Amino acid sequence: MRALLTVEEAQAAILERCVPLDAETIPLERAAGRVTAEAVVARVDLPPFPSSAMDGFAVRAADVPGRLAVVARIAAGSPAERPLGPGEAMSISTGGVVPNGADAVVPIEVVTDDGDAIDVPEAVSAGAHVRPRGGDVRMGDAIVAAGVRLGATQLGAIAAAGVPELSCARSPRVTVLATGTELVAPGTPLAPGQVYEANALMLATALAAAGADVERLPAVSDDEDAHRDVIARGLQADVLVTSGGVSVGPHDLVRRIEAELGVEEVFWQVAVKPGKPVAFGVRGRTLVFGLPGNPVSSLVACELLVKPALRALQGLADPLPRFEHGRAGSALRRNAARDELVRARIAVGGDDDDVVLEPLAGQESHMIVRAASADALVHVARGDGAIEAGEAVSFIRLY
Repeated sequence: MRALLTVEEAQAAILERCVPLDAETIPLERAAGRVTAEAVVARVDLPPFPSSAMDGFAVRAADVPGRLAVVARIAAGSPAERPLGPGEAMSISTGGVVPNGADAVVPIEVVTDDGDAIDVPEAVSAGAHVRPRGGDVRMGDAIVAAGVRLGATQLGAIAAAGVPELSCARSPRVTVLATGTELVAPGTPLAPGQVYEANALMLATALAAAGADVERLPAVSDDEDAHRDVIARGLQADVLVTSGGVSVGPHDLVRRIEAELGVEEVFWQVAVKPGKPVAFGVRGRTLVFGLPGNPVSSLVACELLVKPALRALQGLADPLPRFEHGRAGSALRRNAARDELVRARIAVGGDDDDVVLEPLAGQESHMIVRAASADALVHVARGDGAIEAGEAVSFIRLY
């Protein structure tokens, strides 16, 4: 019997065939969730001038303690009209430009303000409460490296550094297709033998969250001509993801039709539970994933195999799933032949506030409704025996 690929071997085979997509220049306002194709560099020093870190008074450190005349009041965005002279102070707001001649800011709460003059009771050091020009970043310095997915923090930094547009990897175009004569749209009355189609929406949602531009096609019946037409359409995308029809039954048409259309199958079946009957192939630069029809199997294969491919296509530096560490809330039996991904809820407990993973009841691969309350997949490595309650485990968060 042919040995099944391990998850790690399957991931390596996929990533070997992921050619990063071309870059495009996009406005900053459209860059949320995109991946940088090159480092983003600052166009200005930040702050672009010495600025106050406090509401207070700009002074010369050599003049305090003492009584100083207040000669101006500086608001953010309104610099002083002249330098600060000896024996003088200028009221200043947080973010205001520290005037020439001043080298410190005294917080407003430590002075006595008489309106035209202030009394400063204690000495201050030069540079106190002054943000130096370029203290955050210098013009030309990198703000965000290449291969980074842009979130709120990165976008804020890029905007503050004066960058209006940037180079990002093109979003992968992904076609998602569910197969099976038994599938009907939610809300349609069910005839005998029919079930509501859920996988395509589930997969499309997961893949869009990974940065894909997703087209979801209507479910296709178990008919060769219908399969051929819709798969040919899906192969025009960067990635085709099908659900169902990848086993060896008489109505499992996907792999055979794909082969007729020029798809080179790289592997079929992976040593993982759920998700074993998964196929991966290529046609030119198009990646082709055949996921199982059971919903949870499809979800697991998507997390472990498809989403890493999408990250690699976008040039992410580390495309593999991000495993975190926690402790098992109850015993987990190992599978001798296959790694297992167990649906669980994340809790916090123990003396060290460790993350505790509580497995859910009902782990069969068709139980998608039971999976709705899961927010983690716990990795149970293949082998003998069990992971006992309290032992260390690794897990992927589900979002």
